[in-house]
Amino acid sequence: LSLSNIEVIYDHVILVLKGVSLSVTEGQIVALLGANGAGKTTTLKAISNLLSAERGEVTKGHIEFQGERVDRLNPAELVKRGVVQVMEGRHCFQHLTVEENLLTGAYTRGGADLSEDLEKVYRYFPRLKERRKAQSGYTSGGEQQMTAIGRALMAQPQMILLDEPSMGLAPQLVEEICQIVKELNQQEKVSFLLAEQNTNIALRYADYGYILESGRVVMDGAGKSLAENEDVKEFYLGFSSGGRKSFRDVKSYRRRKRWL
Repeated sequence: LSLSNIEVIYDHVILVLKGVSLSVTEGQIVALLGANGAGKTTTLKAISNLLSAERGEVTKGHIEFQGERVDRLNPAELVKRGVVQVMEGRHCFQHLTVEENLLTGAYTRGGADLSEDLEKVYRYFPRLKERRKAQSGYTSGGEQQMTAIGRALMAQPQMILLDEPSMGLAPQLVEEICQIVKELNQQEKVSFLLAEQNTNIALRYADYGYILESGRVVMDGAGKSLAENEDVKEFYLGFSSGGRKSFRDVKSYRRRKRWL
């Protein structure tokens, strides 16, 4: 996946992405990091072509997947190409059972036999097998996140755009889901572009990372390299050479960011 100098405007007025370029090599987990409002979700929606529903559009640059431009495809065509987005907030169909939610993920595959695909999802998420007949609206946040990822797997994707999987979940559950993402990456050869505010856990699992601020990429590098960077430690992980400090004390925040 390759984004080249992407600009996104909402309502023909609000410039949200200001020349974003990034790439995801086949087989990688790439983290897209930044605070709330930095442009992470907009970047994912630009890739999956969901911006028009929110009166947004890509006005400059281009997006390629496997060497072909995809920024003018409709979302269903992109899913058929192998790129699926797991939305922030899960967005399960509340009135459907867990298994019915999973089956909706295979809609673009027509009348294919889905039994093996369901068993694969249940192998990675055994909790979903236990809850497969439960109405999704009555399952926990973690179970809904597993359902959303499982639903994406039913489309047989080559790449999953995963938006804020840690949102509203307990740390232990976030760790479990990230471990499953790593297994899917290694065993099923699914690439991931992971948008996440939880920089600490994202950099532990990502091969490469990009940091977004105000719609621009301000830093990028290997996951381990970013995790060890002193500025990233201070401004995103809450550490400095003097140990942990409160963000209330960092009044010179912007002035001290060397990348700005």
